[in-house]
Amino acid sequence: MARLTFRFAFICCLLVPFATKAQNGVIIGKITAQGGTTPVAKASVFLNNASYGTATADDGTFSLRGVKPGQYDLVVSILGYEEYTQKVQVNNNTLDLSISLTPKVMMMREVVITTNADWKKNYEQFKKEFIGITDNAKLCKVANPRVLNLSYTRRTQTLEASTDEFLEVENYALGYKVKFLLKDFTSDNIGGIISYSGRALFEDLPGTPEQKLKWKVKRDEAYYGSSRHFYRSLYKNKLAEEGFVMCDFTRSIDPNRPPEAVIKRKLKQFNGYNRDSVMYWLQKESMPRWYQEHLVKPPLVARDVLRTTEQPGIYAITFPHYLYVTYTKKMETVDFKDLYRPLDMPNYEASVLTLNGGYAVFDMNGTVIGNAPLNEGTWSKSKLSNMLPVDYEPSDK
Repeated sequence: MARLTFRFAFICCLLVPFATKAQNGVIIGKITAQGGTTPVAKASVFLNNASYGTATADDGTFSLRGVKPGQYDLVVSILGYEEYTQKVQVNNNTLDLSISLTPKVMMMREVVITTNADWKKNYEQFKKEFIGITDNAKLCKVANPRVLNLSYTRRTQTLEASTDEFLEVENYALGYKVKFLLKDFTSDNIGGIISYSGRALFEDLPGTPEQKLKWKVKRDEAYYGSSRHFYRSLYKNKLAEEGFVMCDFTRSIDPNRPPEAVIKRKLKQFNGYNRDSVMYWLQKESMPRWYQEHLVKPPLVARDVLRTTEQPGIYAITFPHYLYVTYTKKMETVDFKDLYRPLDMPNYEASVLTLNGGYAVFDMNGTVIGNAPLNEGTWSKSKLSNMLPVDYEPSDK
């Protein structure tokens, strides 16, 4: 395997543990306020995007036990203090941490005046684009929706959201309560791009043995064919065995289709009083965005796109154009208008990856670090309702 050295900053907030078979470890510690010995009680202490979390006691102490060995982002969060993060390496021993929190300078948030009807409309869009519209999403319940700060800009058709405390989503499809600190969420209706960042903690919901068995089946269903499954299979060089096929993919933007922003503006301009113009721009909107699309054969293998880095357990993926990934053990149930499908290919689940910066970096648990590729097709459906903790291990097929 070729070796490629990258210099990059670990800016992603979802760095997660490495899978090993070592004994579990323990993290203990005490949280105090900066500049003194005053303990901070009831602070949330958790390993980001995993299922290990607790709250500090009255004396500021905490403990996380039974932690799967690996590298994590440990997060401490409480209102009134700046969020604290620290990378920790967990082995089969005990880590003892002393953490000091910095008081938070409270900034005045810009006041956005909206009606209750506008808030509900924005909230419904947020739920659809953050939680999803799948069968799993229908079984998700948001326990505290009013912690969301929602803002919609009509001129740019952009929805933004954030929270100052945990957004709690009870997922009765997979059996998790997901507590999400949403730093930022942006939905660009013109560009069709949704992006968000934040911190997540997974907690098992209580259930009967029968419910837990059903949840395990649904969790495996969510895992197999996912991007996490793909990245884990890639670095293990088990793509074919796991059901993945990847090809170099070339395409060009159709010059006969106007830019999306122009189409949206024209439809809004003529809506309601010029039917012929509306029909014309609807026809332009229905045109494919791409043409001259071609899958390069033969399929790629792991060594064509995978590179090691200077950091053990951290890998990079790189490819010259776009990467077309099919999962041959599931059929797609959604018709993606702009997703290319060869006529001779069965209706397998398929995704197209676009790199942002020439490469993407991921760890042994299949979590992308830093600039994540843009996903089209099947993986673009992956919302919170299908999200699993990074320490999740599937059953044997």
